[in-house]
Order: sequence, then structure tokens, then C-alpha cells
Amino acid sequence: MGVDAGTAPPARAGAAGDDKRLKKHFGPIGLLFTAVGSVIGSGWLFGALDAAELAGPAAIVSWGIGAVMFVLIGMTYAELGTMFPHSGGVARFPHYSFGSFASFSMGWVTWIAAAAVSPIEVLAVVQYATNYLPWLERLDADKNAVLTPAGTGICVALLAVFVLVNFFGVRWFARINNVLVWWKLAIIALVIVVFLFTAFDGSHFSSYGGFAPYGVHGIFSAVASAGIAFSFFGFRQGVELAGETSNPKRNVPLTLIGSVVLTGVLYVLLQIAFIGAVPSDAVAKQGWASVGTNFSTGGDVLATFGPLAAIAGVLGIGWLAALLYADAIISPGDTGLIYTGVTARISYAMGRNRNAPSGLAKVNKTGVPWVSLILAFIVGCFFFLPFPGWSQLVSFVTNSTVLSFGSGPLVLLAMRRQLPNQVRPFRLGRGWAGVIAFLALFSTNLIIYWTGWDTNWKLFVVIVFGYVLLVLNQTLAKRRTPRLDFRHGWWVLVWFAGLALISYLGNYPEADEHAGNLSVLDFNLGALASLVLTVIVMALALTSALPQERVEEILAEHREDDDAADEEAQP
Repeated sequence: MGVDAGTAPPARAGAAGDDKRLKKHFGPIGLLFTAVGSVIGSGWLFGALDAAELAGPAAIVSWGIGAVMFVLIGMTYAELGTMFPHSGGVARFPHYSFGSFASFSMGWVTWIAAAAVSPIEVLAVVQYATNYLPWLERLDADKNAVLTPAGTGICVALLAVFVLVNFFGVRWFARINNVLVWWKLAIIALVIVVFLFTAFDGSHFSSYGGFAPYGVHGIFSAVASAGIAFSFFGFRQGVELAGETSNPKRNVPLTLIGSVVLTGVLYVLLQIAFIGAVPSDAVAKQGWASVGTNFSTGGDVLATFGPLAAIAGVLGIGWLAALLYADAIISPGDTGLIYTGVTARISYAMGRNRNAPSGLAKVNKTGVPWVSLILAFIVGCFFFLPFPGWSQLVSFVTNSTVLSFGSGPLVLLAMRRQLPNQVRPFRLGRGWAGVIAFLALFSTNLIIYWTGWDTNWKLFVVIVFGYVLLVLNQTLAKRRTPRLDFRHGWWVLVWFAGLALISYLGNYPEADEHAGNLSVLDFNLGALASLVLTVIVMALALTSALPQERVEEILAEHREDDDAADEEAQP
């Protein structure tokens, strides 16, 4: 791997950029901290407990696996994000290589996933707050968190605050975010140190079923279903905000890879500290799988609602518990602020691709896609209804977001053939690009398989609904939509169908008899099937990719759209 500025200048078509009214207010620290701030959201507040319940002490391995997988995915986007530093890049890159059908498919999945993140961060704030404001949520018959009417109103109000902050533009937000990220890093480090030096019991790693009481199945299930994969999603800010940074050549790779490595180390250390500090009697009662329901904050509310604060309370460290309750507002709140803007930029990108209503690409004087921002708020409110608790929503966000990342490795390899002379400020070495792209796509398919059929079927229903919207948009706005280039993007349907089939035949979730999956494929056969699907999808995508002249035509169209938008913005 290395950096290669390229030797031949790209064609003018390749110079298509972003709407120039998007402001370049993110420097290296600002962009990195936006990613780190997005990574450190609600995942670290609940992930250590959820991972321990699925994998036991081996959850440490789960965090390491998750970090490696997202470094691989991030490396493919490091090259793409510097080639085309466009905001909303995850949705726009497939458009350049595979046309409108493929880009709508990936953009729709990306947008749905991003739109759910801000609500999930709001739910995390409310769920922790239930410990001292019990009227926000109640427990149903199955001991799941359910919002009260008052709690729903508070959630909507918090989401509205996120929208208002984003309306002020990225310069003001970046200044706020830098301060919040320093706070979040300090709190995580403090929790690790306090747990390690005041209550660490090393026997927890070998007792109560051993290091891996639930075997390999539990280790990999935790990557997808315990908030581990979810906790790394923030690395994408290096792509989504690439059009708003001053030096993409330096800042984008630093953000994509650096954010995963930095937070990955912290998460592993936090998991170690949690395993050692959790009350021994809580594990002894029913093992790791039920540890969250066997100790409390000192009242009637189970540790499930605030596991780290509950441990601090059990240890008698009241000041740390108070800081954690405060951070349960700051950490998810900061991530919610970030994703509100990111969601708007994804629909902005789809509007720029013209396979979604063009009004979504409207930008105000402060450089904010305001129509997309309002849409993100409206849709975000609906997630408070069918998904009333944090854990119920996190798996859906995980599989949809990971699926959206899967197109990056394919675009990377396709672009090597389509635009060989395009300037690549950051370039993966020729010997590594194919290997990393293959492993990144394989990682994507595995995480979706591990998420389980009970969540995956909902994702595929949403995807079908998205295609209904595509047909409507193509019918009602036919003159303004680009040609679909379906013969260059049909492989997406094979990919989605393959994932659905493998998930339906697989044994994730293993213990739930009512999930509907057949459990024909065990862990090894499921992994083999995912490997075969990776080979098939990669071969189909690369043989179906757009020819070079069509790619340059699409880039030229985007450049012309930029020029037209600039002329409209002139006073």
C-alpha cells in the first residue's frame, strides 16, 4: 500500500466535484474527531454488556474481529474518498461505476440505515435517563423497554434539537464536536482505569463456563448483534463529509483508518475492564447470558438500562455513576447530531444522482442540504414507534449499514479498469487492492449473515419497498431521471437474493425457535456459502461495470449540475 498521486491527468469529466456551496470547514482534527465522535455514541454504553451476554469473556475477541473488518472496509473507501471527495460518497460512488439502478439500491439502503441512527442515539439517552426519570419508559411483560407517551414526546424534541444544530452549518458544529469528543475519550479512559484498579477480578475470564462459554457461534454473533459492528460505523464520516474537508488527500485516509484503530483499542480495553468488574454473584446466578438482569443500579431498574453506571453504583463509586449518566446524554447526543447531518447528505447525494427527487439536493446559504435535513427529521420520528428500545433497533441498523458499505470494494476494483489514469492521492498497492477488496466484501457478507434471519428479513422487505419508490420516481419524473443502466447493475439483485437465501438457511439466531430460519447451515457452512457468494458477486459486478466512456459521461453530467447550481446561487 502507498500513496500515489498518479502520473497522467484525468479527463475533464473526472473532475466532477460537489456543489461548491458546501463549505470546506473540516480540517484533519475536525474530520477525525467527527468520525471518532460518531463512533463513540451509544454503542460503548451498552455494547460491553450485550457482547458479554452473547460471547462471555471472549467478547474481547469479538471487538478485535470487528475492528479488523472495518479497517479493511475503510481502506477501500480511503482510495475512493480521495479520488472523489464528494459528500454522500457511499451513495454516489456506485453511480459512477455501475449506473443509476445500482446507486439507488445502495443509496436507499444507506439512507434508511443512517436515518435510524439518530433515533437510536435518542433512545439511548432516554433509556439511561429512565434510571432517574422512570416516567420516560416502562417495562413490558418480557422486560423490554417501551416508551411512554411522555417519553416519545421527549424523543421527538431531542431529534428536533439535532436538526436545528445542523441548520447552523458545519463550522459551528465542528467546534462543538471537538469539545464533546475530548469529553467522551476522557470518560471512557476514566471508566477503564477505575474498573481495572478498583474491582478487577481475573477469575471471571476462566470461571462460569470458561473464556468462551458460547463457543465460536457466540463470538461472531456478538460482532453483528451486540452493537460491536454498530459501534464502528462512524468511520464513514471520512467519506460522507469528504467534500467538506480542506485536504482530502491527507484527511480522508487519516479519518477512515485512524478512527477505527483508535476506538478499537479503547473498546477492547473497556470490554476487559467490564468483564473483570461485573459483580461475581450476577454471573454466578445464570451465567453470562443473563448477567444484565441479575444486578441493578440499586433500585428497581435492571442494569440493562445502564450497565456501566450500574457497576459503578454497586462498587459505591457514586461520582463515576453520575459522570456516566451525564455522558449517556453527551455521547449519544453528539453521535445523533452527526448522523442527522449525514442522513441529509446521503439523500442530498441521491438527489444529485437524480434517481431521487431533485429537491433533496437543495442547499441553503450556510451550505446545508435543508430539504434533506427536514426529511431526515420526519422519517426519524417514525422509528420511535416500531422500535421502542435501543436493542430492538441496533441489529436493523447494523445489517443495513454494513450492506451499504459492501459496494465500496466493488467500485474500487471497477474504477481501476474504468479510470486507470484518474489521480489517486491515496492508492492501495496493486498487489493489495484485490485482496483487501475481496476481504472487505467477504466481511460485509459475514456480518449480515451473523445478524440473523429475524432481523435480515425486515431489511429485505424495506429494500423491496425502495424499489417500489424507484418505479414511482422513474414514472412521475421520467424526463428528469437518468437512465437506469440496469444491465450494469442487475448483479445487485443477485447479491441481495443470495444474502437472503443464506440467512434463511442459516442458524443465526441459534436459540430463537420463532425466528423462521431453517438452521440448515451451521457456522462453517454459512461462512463457506458467504465466501462463494462473495466470489460470484465480485465476478458479476466487475464484468457488468460501465464502460469508461459512460463513466466519464456521468462525471461530466455531475460537473454540469455543479455549474448550474452555482449559477442559480449567484445573487
